[in-house]
Amino acid sequence: MTGFKIWALFACIVAASVILVQPAAAAPQGARVVGEVPIGERISQVDVYSPAMDRVVSNRVIRAAGGGAAPTLYLLTGAGGGEDGISWWDDTDIREFFADKNVNVVLPTGGAFSLYTDWVADDPIMGRNRWQTYLVSELPGVIDERFGTTGRNAVAGVSMSGGSAIDLAVQGGEKYSAVASYSGCPWSSDSAGVAMASAVVLRGGGNPGNMWGAPGGEVWRSHDPFLSAERLRGKAVYLSAASGIPGAIDQGGLPSPVIEAIAASCTGKFAARLSQLGMAPVYVNRPVGSHTWGQFQTDLHDSWPHLARAIGA
Repeated sequence: MTGFKIWALFACIVAASVILVQPAAAAPQGARVVGEVPIGERISQVDVYSPAMDRVVSNRVIRAAGGGAAPTLYLLTGAGGGEDGISWWDDTDIREFFADKNVNVVLPTGGAFSLYTDWVADDPIMGRNRWQTYLVSELPGVIDERFGTTGRNAVAGVSMSGGSAIDLAVQGGEKYSAVASYSGCPWSSDSAGVAMASAVVLRGGGNPGNMWGAPGGEVWRSHDPFLSAERLRGKAVYLSAASGIPGAIDQGGLPSPVIEAIAASCTGKFAARLSQLGMAPVYVNRPVGSHTWGQFQTDLHDSWPHLARAIGA
């Protein structure tokens, strides 16, 4: 059976298993800080109530070195949402790297297997997910008010959240001026894209139909960055992935050659799509690297000058 037929079969299985629940009721207004605890020099845990999800989300915040108004980088983690002890905070030099940078860095905790998007319905296993609303309409306003930022933002994601960061930059309009995807997979709404995005949700025990409805349907298409790529025009876009071949760059965690090779394919296709439209993304296709934190840390370091220029850091 060919690869295409396998993806198509998977998508059909997902479609057949969809059982939608009733959409959640409208959420109350008023995202707000409900707690802040210092955890280091210029670092704190900021707990924010999200009306959209009716829950408190914890966010680690590294405040800008300059002490005045500064832009903000929202940095998303992988499939486990950082609740599994695997994250930028746990596995990289993020605190040291940003210690002298004129930028606020915000690292939300949560959102495991959610694709950091707004789900059309609550899920019996994964609950209520309105991460797009949180990351576009709720959290930035709270951070801006709390820390007196410049209001200019970038968003970046790794692995699962790489494609999510691209989608947030599309859906968020002017909220994000720059975006980076490290070893992510900007998904499409075709059978292969549906299969890959659904596989993440299913891994967390969720129902892909509760995320975006019928596979390949209208909501899926609205979150297809290949169809919406024009909405990234004028933004700084950084895309990176590697071959999957292990190398010296790989430090921290077990190599995942197959996952990285898939990410490289998705990333390369999306870079080509942007180039086809006359945009100029920064595209890094590493000859070695197998989906490890050593690779992701290198990508973050390399992308920072591009993101910094775009947001005035």
